Parts: sequence; structure tokens; C-alpha cells
Amino acid sequence: MTKVRYGIVFMLFITVIINYMDRSNISIAAPFISDELGLDSVQMGLIFSAFGWTYCALQIPGGWVLDKLGNRKTHAYGIAGFSLATLLQGFVSGFSGFFLLRVGLGAFEAPAFPTNSKVAASWFPENERARAVSIYTSGQFVGLAFLTPTLVLLQDSVGWRGLFIVTGIIGIAWAILWYLYYRDPQHSKRINKAEYDYIKEGGAIVESSSDKNEPSARKIGKKDFAAVLSSRKLWGIYLGQFAVTSTLWFFLTWFPTYLVEYRGLTFIKSGLLASLPFLAAFIGVLSSGFLSDFLAKKGISADVARKVPVITGLLLSTSIIGANFVESNSLVILFMCIAFFGNGFASITWVFVSLLAPKRLIGIAGGVFNFIGGTSSIIIPIVIGFLAKGGDFAPALTFIACITFAGALSYLFLVGKIDRVQDYVESESYSAKL
Repeated sequence: MTKVRYGIVFMLFITVIINYMDRSNISIAAPFISDELGLDSVQMGLIFSAFGWTYCALQIPGGWVLDKLGNRKTHAYGIAGFSLATLLQGFVSGFSGFFLLRVGLGAFEAPAFPTNSKVAASWFPENERARAVSIYTSGQFVGLAFLTPTLVLLQDSVGWRGLFIVTGIIGIAWAILWYLYYRDPQHSKRINKAEYDYIKEGGAIVESSSDKNEPSARKIGKKDFAAVLSSRKLWGIYLGQFAVTSTLWFFLTWFPTYLVEYRGLTFIKSGLLASLPFLAAFIGVLSSGFLSDFLAKKGISADVARKVPVITGLLLSTSIIGANFVESNSLVILFMCIAFFGNGFASITWVFVSLLAPKRLIGIAGGVFNFIGGTSSIIIPIVIGFLAKGGDFAPALTFIACITFAGALSYLFLVGKIDRVQDYVESESYSAKL
């Protein structure tokens, strides 16, 4: 049996690293951009926010595009688009140009994670899927923990404009490689019959090459959107994803400020300590995926093998509240590492999109899932800023703990038993036959 699927998950891992490289490069370049272009803090804040607004707004349309174009074209066009937007940032001369290009970056990245999820569902049997999701998802933590020093060195060598140009070129090259080398299992010339039969019989969502219901021929209408917005099970994972990403966005935005302004650490020391929770999250997401698949292969039910790691991770994330009750900075970092390890441990949530959504609507369901999760990038920084404005950060950490606890409850009481939501098209077809 060939092992082509392992190469596919490596391609997804690289794609996620490139996603986060193009999201985070502006945080490295920001001081130099502000000085050279004369942008004040308000203008820089608007530039920072531009990505999040379009990224969230276009999640559902992005899922629709995915279901229309399929995995290969959606990723190739999306990666090329956001990489071109990145490259062009190296040539802008003012606020408007930067703002519009960051809007474009968010727009082209919108289908990225729904596509990752659908590729994993196409190539991996159900008893290996959590492992695949954890491997490519770990790319975001690898990027956040290790890529920042690399980008700093790159900017030191070629300047902030060169930073955008080089990272943009890397992404465009990867888009070309993806288009040349990626194929769905039913169209791949590298996979042999043994592997194809193994993944298909294991629950991978593959279609016959002769199937007329190819992605480009599908008609997606209002009933499809209603189907993915009316399911209690799907709302359980949507709300759970908001809880998972809320902790992530605390660490992406307020965590360094918390260490410096509220815990009195120096900027350099806080930078070193801030990397530790990301390493903990990296360990968490990998261990969760491998544990979940191990349990699945042992015949443990999906309700245990898939849900227990996510619920456990969300409950561990509530430990962030422990930082409110200690004075030692070492203990603060310990609680943060436990919380972010839990966040990583819960980050196999994408596996539920492929397990619960109607097979025909995985792209749209993934778009809704990522949209609701992505709204945390807008809501969480603002709410934390409001809660901490009096000089006390304890309410903000309590707020994060409450959200993660609510996320665990959503998996317990809304998601319920792991079984696929019925597709109304299949239901109507069955009724017609009767």
C-alpha cells in the first residue's frame, strides 16, 4: 500500500505555516512601516484589523467557493491571491494601499482552513483523521513559536519591504507547487488501489472518477445554508470553536502586554517567556491528535475518541484563571502554559466538521465553523481591553476561563452523539422513492 496521504498532510502543514507567516509578518514590520510612512497608532490599528474583518465575513462564501471549485483549485487560487497581496505590500506608499491589501489578504485566506479540513476528509480514513488534523494545525503554533525570529532576521537583511516581497514570493511558489502536485484521491496517479480502498473503506470522503456530481457541477442554494445553520449538533461545534479560538486570540494579542504592563516584566524577557505557551500548545495539539486516533483504532467510540480530547483541552484552558491568584511570575507562566497546552489539545475540532456535516456540504459547514471561530479575533481583544482598562487584568482572565468552560459544555450537551447530520437532499430523494 502506498503512503501518499502522508505527503498530503505534509503539504497541508506547509500551507498553514505560510498562512501564518503572511498574517504575522506585519507585526514584525509595523514599527518600521509606521516610521517610514508616517502612520499613527489609529491608522496602524485599522491596518491590523483589516485582515480579521474580511477573513470572518467571507468564511461562508469561501466555503461555497470550495464546494464549487474543489480542493485543488480553491487552495491554489487562494494561496496565490493572499501571497500576491503580501508581495504588493512591499511597494505601498501610504495608509490606503496597506489597508486594501490587508483586506485582500483576509479575503483570499478565508477558504484556507475549510479547504484543509476537506482535504483531510478526502485523504484520511476516520481512524487517522484527528492525527492528520493535529499535524497540519500544529503548523500555526510552529509558525508563532519559531517563525518570528526568522522573520526578524529576514527583515534585518532585506528591510521591511523586502520582508513582504520575499514572503509573498514564497507563497506564490507554493501555490504553483500545490496546483501541480495536489490531486484528490480519485484523480491521483500516485496512489495505488490498496491505499485508495483503505481510505475509502475507512470513511474518507472520496468520489468515483465517473461520478457526475463533481464539485464544479454542484448547485448550492438557500436550503444548503439553512441546513448547516439549523443543526443543533453543528451549532455545538461552532460555539466550541469560538471558545477554542478565544484563548488563541488572547495569546496573539494581549498576552505580551499582560506580562509587561501587568506583571512588570521587561520587553525582552517577556518575549522569551511568551514563546513557552506556544511550545506547550504545539505539544498539546500533536499529542491530542495521536491520542484520539489511537483510541479510535482500539475500537473506542467516536464519542470518546474524538470528544474527550476536545472537552479535556477546553477544561484545561480554564486554568488560565489560576494566574489571578499567584504572585510569582514563574507560576503565572506555568498556568499560561497549562491553559495553552489545553488550547492545543482541543484544537482537533476541525475533525468534527468532516464527521458531522452532510458530505455534500462540508465546505459550507467549514466556512460557518471558521466564521464563528474567527469572530473571536474581533470580539476578544476589544472585550479584554474594556475589562482591563481599570488596571486590573483579573476580570479578563476570568472572562477567558468562562468562555472555555462554556465551550466544553457545548460539546457535552449540544453536539451529543457523533453521527452525521442528514442531508435534506438525500432525505428528499428517499421520500420520493417511497
